[in-house]
Amino acid sequence: MLKLRTNHARRDRSGFGSLGIRLVIFVLLMGVAFVFIYRNLTKAMSNQDSVEVQHVEDRFFLPTAASGEIVHHKYYSLSYVEKHEQAEWVAYQLTKSSLLAPNVKRAEKFRPDYDVKTGSAFHRDYSNSGYTRGHMAPAGDMAFNKEAMNESFYMSNMSPQLKECNAGIWRELEELVRDWAFDRNELIVVAGPMLNRPIVKKIGRNKVSVPTAFYKIILDPSQNESTSFIIPNENTNRPLKDFAVSIDQIEDETGIDFFNDLLNDDVEEAMESKTMTGKWRFHGRRR
Repeated sequence: MLKLRTNHARRDRSGFGSLGIRLVIFVLLMGVAFVFIYRNLTKAMSNQDSVEVQHVEDRFFLPTAASGEIVHHKYYSLSYVEKHEQAEWVAYQLTKSSLLAPNVKRAEKFRPDYDVKTGSAFHRDYSNSGYTRGHMAPAGDMAFNKEAMNESFYMSNMSPQLKECNAGIWRELEELVRDWAFDRNELIVVAGPMLNRPIVKKIGRNKVSVPTAFYKIILDPSQNESTSFIIPNENTNRPLKDFAVSIDQIEDETGIDFFNDLLNDDVEEAMESKTMTGKWRFHGRRR
């Protein structure tokens, strides 16, 4: 019988040729990729899950409301003053675990806070006013998940700040607070505008008051140590330490009582009467 010539290799009698080998390699590579993605996703989810939600009934660090409406969001609380269309204080817990969580993308949209019964300010109130929307609870502190980030962009969390203040010494203080939280594991932060000082300007259709200064109080509850500042709403080149004040001074000016339910009277009195910076690590200015 005539033998026909062929240019093809002899077929594997098992039916498992080069195509099968490529298939196995592909499956193995996909398996390795899946394990890599799964491990990283699990790590990210683990970090986010480690950020505890401070339930409302456990927020013993909240100040008394001098004249505002208390509003609780998932990751912070505030006292909104309709007369000034902003919060007189915003309070939240900042932890090392929240700073270790992978940062989500920064939100881009400012939104009115419909949890405020009287209605909050709107994004347009600040437009073309010469003032930025200054976060009291910074977006950088709320970057551990999308919900917290979105909450930080409620207009109830904003106060009119000059760009030079917002992007200058106020940002410097925000970054320093995150450093302290990383070093100390947990901090309580309360911030707000000095609304009892004379208001000489209002902006927008809703007449948002422009503060001349802002305060920020930082408490380490594990050490009963605190430090606090009054920051002018202006461009300044002075060192941050120059603006350190006692909590008592902020209470006297704002009429707000801080940490009354968190600390016993003796500790509260001793801590709030002093300007405490010695036990807090300061660094050079960051611009």
